[in-house]
Amino acid sequence: MTISMTGFASRKGQAHGFAWVWDIRSVNGKGLDLRLRLPDWVDGLELAIRAELQKALGRGNVNLTLKVTRDAAEGEAGLQVNQAALMAVLQALRRVEDVAMGAGVTLGQPTAADVLGVRGVLETASGEEDTAPLRAALLADLPALLDDFAQMRATEGAALNGVITAQLAEISALTAAAKVQADARRDAGATQLREALAKVLQNADGVDEARLSQELAMIAVKNDVTEELDRLAAHVDAAAALLQDTGPIGRKFDFLMQEFMREANTLCSKAQALHLTRIGLDLKTVIDQMREQVQNVE
Repeated sequence: MTISMTGFASRKGQAHGFAWVWDIRSVNGKGLDLRLRLPDWVDGLELAIRAELQKALGRGNVNLTLKVTRDAAEGEAGLQVNQAALMAVLQALRRVEDVAMGAGVTLGQPTAADVLGVRGVLETASGEEDTAPLRAALLADLPALLDDFAQMRATEGAALNGVITAQLAEISALTAAAKVQADARRDAGATQLREALAKVLQNADGVDEARLSQELAMIAVKNDVTEELDRLAAHVDAAAALLQDTGPIGRKFDFLMQEFMREANTLCSKAQALHLTRIGLDLKTVIDQMREQVQNVE
């Protein structure tokens, strides 16, 4: 099953006097790059979430955001603002804004929720709060989010599979057409070589006929594209097999696309016939289009 590196999912939850919203999205990447925005006042949360993401995902640039807020009734009962911490945060924001303005950079204004989310600004009236129950509730909610995320990536992957399959069929058809043109060129080329050899022998004295025949034969071999066409057909079969693989196939597909393009380039360089050259250029166009699609495969 083909999995796309592009996906999105969101989820809401509520427990222990808190409410939260998950947001996860990803795009293609060479490896697995995780960027997490989490409430830092929930102890041990980032390490646990990072470990789960590494188990669930193979490749992609992944951004995960978690916003946690306290229920209104709960907040009124036990929350207070730490004035010293609040002033420290506001002063830090002012310094950052001054530096940004001096550099000609305009920053978006933080919301009250952003400021209150900084660790230490909000605290319970009774002192340090045990966040273990909340952490457990958040981690219990994470698998459902990842399931939704995986489903969307699978749906995107199925669409990619269809596009790539159609492109492989086009490459296969162009390869078959190139074989027809190469066979026609071979027959015409052999006739031309024989005629050229006869003319040389008629108009030259002391020419080594055997040596000249060998040179002409070597030219014919260098211009032969049979191996390139055979390898293109083999690459089509290999790509089709990869699309049926159940594991991550993106890296293998990336390498295979390089092999596709190498054979198409060689075909164009050896063509020496208008129709065969056009087919080679069409092959390069389709291969390049397929390479763009393959870059999204996990």
